Amino acid sequence: MSQDRNTVLVVDGHSMAFRAFYALPVENFTTRGGQATNAVYGFIAMLVKLLETERPSHVAVAFDLSRHSFRTEEYPEYKGTRDETPEDFKGQVEVIEDLLANMGIRTLTKENYEADDILATLAAQAPRQGMRVLLASGDRDTFQLVTDEVTVLYPGRSASDLQYMTPEAVEEKYGVTPQEYPDLAALVGETSDNLPGVPGVGAKTAAQWINKFGGLKGILEHVDDIGGKRGEALRENLSDVERNRRLNRLVDDLDLDVTMDQLRLQSADFDALDQLFDTLEFSTLRKRVYRVLGREADTQRASAIASDMPELVMKEVTIASPETDVEAWLSSYASGTTALTFEGNGRVTEADLSVVGLYGNSHGLVFDATRLTSKQEEAVTAYLSGHPSLIIHGGKAAEHAFASRGWKLPPPVFDTQLAAYLARPDRRAYSFAEVVSQFLGEGMGGAEPATLFNTNDKEPAEHALLLARLEPVLRDVLNTQEALPLLESMEIPMQTVLGQMERAGIAMDMRVLEELSQELHGNVERARSDAYTAIGHEANLGSPKQLQVILFEELGMPKTRKTKTGWTTDAEALQDLFARTGHPFLEALLRHRDSSKLMQMVDSLIGEVQPDGRIHTTFQQTVAGTGRIASSDPNLQNIPARSDTGLRVRGAFVAGDEYASLMSVDYSQIEMRIMAHLSEDQKLIDAFNMGEDLHRSMAAMVFDVPVDEVTAALRSRIKATSYGLAYGLSAYGLSKQLGIGVDEARQLREKYFERFGGVGRYLQEVVAQARDTGYTETMFGRRRYFPDLQSTNRRVVEMAERAALNAPIQGSAADIIKIATVEVNNRLQQGHYRSRLLLQIHDELLLEIAEGEREEVEQLAREAMASPVNMSVPLEVAVGVGHSWKDAAH
Repeated sequence: MSQDRNTVLVVDGHSMAFRAFYALPVENFTTRGGQATNAVYGFIAMLVKLLETERPSHVAVAFDLSRHSFRTEEYPEYKGTRDETPEDFKGQVEVIEDLLANMGIRTLTKENYEADDILATLAAQAPRQGMRVLLASGDRDTFQLVTDEVTVLYPGRSASDLQYMTPEAVEEKYGVTPQEYPDLAALVGETSDNLPGVPGVGAKTAAQWINKFGGLKGILEHVDDIGGKRGEALRENLSDVERNRRLNRLVDDLDLDVTMDQLRLQSADFDALDQLFDTLEFSTLRKRVYRVLGREADTQRASAIASDMPELVMKEVTIASPETDVEAWLSSYASGTTALTFEGNGRVTEADLSVVGLYGNSHGLVFDATRLTSKQEEAVTAYLSGHPSLIIHGGKAAEHAFASRGWKLPPPVFDTQLAAYLARPDRRAYSFAEVVSQFLGEGMGGAEPATLFNTNDKEPAEHALLLARLEPVLRDVLNTQEALPLLESMEIPMQTVLGQMERAGIAMDMRVLEELSQELHGNVERARSDAYTAIGHEANLGSPKQLQVILFEELGMPKTRKTKTGWTTDAEALQDLFARTGHPFLEALLRHRDSSKLMQMVDSLIGEVQPDGRIHTTFQQTVAGTGRIASSDPNLQNIPARSDTGLRVRGAFVAGDEYASLMSVDYSQIEMRIMAHLSEDQKLIDAFNMGEDLHRSMAAMVFDVPVDEVTAALRSRIKATSYGLAYGLSAYGLSKQLGIGVDEARQLREKYFERFGGVGRYLQEVVAQARDTGYTETMFGRRRYFPDLQSTNRRVVEMAERAALNAPIQGSAADIIKIATVEVNNRLQQGHYRSRLLLQIHDELLLEIAEGEREEVEQLAREAMASPVNMSVPLEVAVGVGHSWKDAAH
């Protein structure tokens, strides 16, 4: 790593570790053995970024030894409001310290002092030796250290989003100089340190006083000259202000027993780091750390077969100018399989295309789609209309972007984003950079192509080369997993249909939406007013802190579950409290929450209606490990289907002016049918094949009563039990869902499995197979991996078991609806119907029906949806038709 010989980077260790811990979800950063690693990952990732961008020659990380310091000796309540250390955070600082030691980075502590005091001491020492200082800290007290030579790197929205706090930045943000900042903090107070300020005095007022009177000393000298309520409050709280100022002054002359020369980056112990990274299960981060420390990561191909293939190279890149013969280049180098990348926007409502990169036959081409000559544009149009064999990362987004320029992009022969999703279905994201890093072991600086491209750069073509290199690696991984047919026959065709549905959108009745919005705004206000009346004062009903005070201090209600921010006020806890107390405040609060949620949903829908009068959602194909399709911008999968208000919202989704109606087609109890088929439970199979009400028949068997004596309550209980057990619900979870005792739920569970023994055996076998092979499979071979089944942490294992139980069932349902969606679309196109698909919402398809096509399209849809797979029970398809989505319900 090339270094800036005059820069020392000092990191506040606990500050950054805690920010990383809360920024990254612990459930996504846990090893197979149950060790939480989110704080470790986020901290090291942030540090690596700093090492890459700032290239310091000297580095130190300061940690607090404990919460005790000379400040708590003077003021025991100092930082007293901070929560206990989260259980998952414990142990992670020690891991960070081990990593730092083996990276050659010094860690510093000082008895009776805080990490900020260490930062202050080094900030004072280093400039005297002619060094530039960077202080990475999330504590605003460090702003007092800022000078022309000292910059504080302060986290913004995330630990990696750093604001460079220079003297100018501090003054612009707070209206005072860095040296005056602690005066301002003394007046305003610091909630995180439990240092109360002057009531009613905010940063703006404090800055005005400081500038007028010349700092806190001047303010105290003229304290009697400050009038009004704020002046009175200041005089009443002078002792607090003076104490705050004593405590927020950072000590800058500690004896740290270390020289500046000893803070130079030392040689790393890569053998020890290898062992640590293996234990932590960090692969991508390992490569970044090694690269920044001067050792290239192992770039061995992820596939033995692919590594034996000839290495793809780039002999020449052509950056197109008006004189470039694009047709000749395409004919010479893009006649076979060609990799394509692009810069632009792939969302259908904002689609745009600027730069395109191609790689074929060892040659690259980069062209600006906005500056092609008419002849060049004709050549590209002709090329695309010839259905070339393209490798793309994210074909749907590319299709929308190209369509914005009038080009029809054919479906790719290989999509590296979809392939990576099939290979590793539980990753958080599948950006181009992440997939390149994971499967090729190469970095792209963490940026996406759209942020890197420019028309005078070869990078678009070089990224296309990376795409070409990814294809054989991912192809081999999918071949090994027997998943290549899923990509070619299911995911890529489905991607094409999703793109068509996004472009079509769905028409909205604005009158219905606006009337509903006005009504919901009124409901929210009435609920808020009723809540205030119930407690005798106003409050922020969206503030957990205020609700905790109201519920547990003012009203003295029973305590709920303890969290890091106090007693929880989540929806489940409030419903439970209301059931136990019946308090009118809780009734109004729950009504306020429900109405607010619906109001926000309706207002969001109104904001998403485009000039064509339609909403164009974005379907996401790579977000659910089970294979299910998601919807966003807006999310159309969260619109209630049973509540009166939810149905009224669905009434706003209507057939367009040129269409006669909407048609809803969906599967009836598809997951239960799949469970019957996979479990081979004959009683369950018979219950389906007799064509009776499944849950009524099951209730009759479980409770030993005639079918005609099964009450609605018994039917509902068995329905909840069936789905709950299929999702791995425990006896405790079942008791909560049904509102019964744990013992009663346990007896019900046992009785259920007595009657449907095949189901119980199947669920046990699913988990056993996953523990043995490491994965589960759907009926179509889609795999989902569960390494946490090998964990030594029982809680982690139980979570993995619950996920493994349902993966084959829910995944098979997702596969079936995908096959059906593609088949319905194919039959519509082959029959030259005007009717078209609009939405896929879980197990439901919504079509827009042209005049005179209803009967034929209904028959077509029924046949297509019943045909994806042969099972021991039939796939039952329900159809409804109406002007609106609500009217089409069935």
